[in-house]
Amino acid sequence: MPTTLTLKNIPDEVYERLKAAAEVHRRSLNSEAIVCLEAVLIPTKMTPGDRLARARQLRSTLDTQFHVGDIDALKKQGHP
Repeated sequence: MPTTLTLKNIPDEVYERLKAAAEVHRRSLNSEAIVCLEAVLIPTKMTPGDRLARARQLRSTLDTQFHVGDIDALKKQGHP
């Protein structure tokens, strides 16, 4: 059963950022606070292998291919 939580003395900057995030995500302040708490307190665990598989899957959807030599050349030119 859900529990009610009252927060006091929230710093103005934190409140404003929460309010802005709620507006961007089209959520109530309460819903945005719950999403933020869940993201911090119940993070999804992803193994390195899962993360690598996800990166490879995302890369396969790109229109262009990146080669190690090209990436190294761009780094030497000062591109991050």
